[in-house]
Amino acid sequence: MVTRFGMSDRLGPVALGRSQGNMFLGRDIAAERDFSEETAAAIDDEVRNLVDQAYRRAKAVLTENRAVLDRLAQMLIERETVDAEELQDLLATSDVRMAPIA
Repeated sequence: MVTRFGMSDRLGPVALGRSQGNMFLGRDIAAERDFSEETAAAIDDEVRNLVDQAYRRAKAVLTENRAVLDRLAQMLIERETVDAEELQDLLATSDVRMAPIA
């Protein structure tokens, strides 16, 4: 996301690292590093920041919707499975709150 598609406020809309070669024996396409150690550290910081933001948002969604989560857990304990329609009904009849995007 940060290096391939340039999705970073800090680094800007620029793709970093050149893809090279074909896939060989199940390996992913390798990326040639065409940036400095300083830029690599900035990329690591940006990735860590994105993961931390996603973790905090996911935790907030689960915490704010604990009652719904508990109801879903109880349904799973009773029936072992919940299909898409049942899950959608649960969400539609509950006060589900989204976490703000930071």
